[in-house]
Amino acid sequence: MTSLQAPAPARVLPAGFVVELDPAALVLDRGRLLVGGSPLTVMRLADAARAWLVGDRLVVTDAASAEVAERLLATNLARPVPDASAEVAVEDLTVVVPVRDRPAQLDRCLTALGPLSVVVVDDASRDPAAVAAVARRHGAAVVALETNLGPAGARNAGLAQVTTPVVAFVDSDVQAAAADLLRLSRHLADPTVVMVGPRVAGHVPRADPRWFERYDAAASSLSLGPKPYAVRPGAGVAWLPSACLVARTGHLGAGFDTDLRVGEDVDLVWRLVGAGRRVRYEPAVTVRHDVRPTVRGWLGRKVLYGSGGAGLAQRHGAHVAPAVLSPTLALAGAAALLRSRWSLPVLGAAAVHASVSVARALPADVPLGTRARVSGTLAVKGVGWSVRQESALLLRHWWPLGALACCFAPGRRAVATALVVDSVVAATEHRDADLDLVTLVLGRRLDDLAYGTGLWWGALRGRSPAALRPRRPGASRAPRSGQLRKLLRRAQQHPERVAD
Repeated sequence: MTSLQAPAPARVLPAGFVVELDPAALVLDRGRLLVGGSPLTVMRLADAARAWLVGDRLVVTDAASAEVAERLLATNLARPVPDASAEVAVEDLTVVVPVRDRPAQLDRCLTALGPLSVVVVDDASRDPAAVAAVARRHGAAVVALETNLGPAGARNAGLAQVTTPVVAFVDSDVQAAAADLLRLSRHLADPTVVMVGPRVAGHVPRADPRWFERYDAAASSLSLGPKPYAVRPGAGVAWLPSACLVARTGHLGAGFDTDLRVGEDVDLVWRLVGAGRRVRYEPAVTVRHDVRPTVRGWLGRKVLYGSGGAGLAQRHGAHVAPAVLSPTLALAGAAALLRSRWSLPVLGAAAVHASVSVARALPADVPLGTRARVSGTLAVKGVGWSVRQESALLLRHWWPLGALACCFAPGRRAVATALVVDSVVAATEHRDADLDLVTLVLGRRLDDLAYGTGLWWGALRGRSPAALRPRRPGASRAPRSGQLRKLLRRAQQHPERVAD
């Protein structure tokens, strides 16, 4: 396990730093109560703190407003508004590019990175001369490894050569312009942020993409959606792909865990977050990652991704859980999938239970109509999310069990319902993609089968089912009603208080 030696950065946002509320957050009680974020958070603002919010924005002016802004960012109730003046200077950023052969892709990658300083790490290429020639043509330094170390080891070898305060990791099959990396560096104006990643979109180099290339470009595993996040386990974005990252050099220690051939990026992000650092996802910056040119390569990559779950579970425990379900919502999800005569009563009872729990957690002075609307909305969303998670379990993480369940009528109904739910989710998520429904559904099913195969293979090889087990919402999620009411009452005497 690679350690992180540098102390966590001070949590003091600079004067002039701007944050804006997440548009999806509920603003209640004349702006003094915020509900939303990821994981779900309730924040109570005193009148003084509420006054700092002008519209949906807060500008840091002093230590108190900085603390409120920092809490909003930490809970994903708000996102930063990066300032162009905060970009690091060109001479303060070095790019590490690991590569094994692929000189043509390396040439394209390095062309986009000028005028930044670049260290190319040749991870024991079969034709090292070709790689060195491309690097020399672009003025990049070369670290030639005699033994193939894999992605983690190659990046660490490059990191050891970096002397600038900021480092970027860019894979050789990624198109990331120097301006993209500098734009990402604006997030480092927040002293709590030590790493930031862009949206990594799939890219098909050929003019006539085949069906699986079109699917992989539209539904790339590395593309984490259109919404910015403070990255952490349990949040809407829980990890970042190492295909493209920008980070503070001094806070990475020795870097990636070289014992991991897959999942090393997830591990590094979770170690950083666990050590008190902050990591951000910024989809306003998009870079392009080449998709695999063969079906075998595409599905093989998915199997590899799944196989990394066991190693991550060894290091990070329940963070790797494929679903997070309370007993009540788990029962509701199962009832919806099974579609039996008792499904509607169970769904109704679960929704009522969830609604009452949320309503009790809200402050007593919230108007009855607002209380009912908020609690009802969150309860319905909770039930819907449980159905979506359990559909994914049956079709992706647990597909061998789902296949066995089809031997029985209730199992066939559950799998059929899951297929409909998951297809609707896929069509909604990729409604802007140039994909016909057949390609989308076929690609999704093969994607899930390959990933689930890798997940089970890794679990069997590691002799541990930890990566297959869902978990209950923990203490780091929403507190119980009584706890939350107590926190909210106490919060009225302070500028802000978060219960997450």
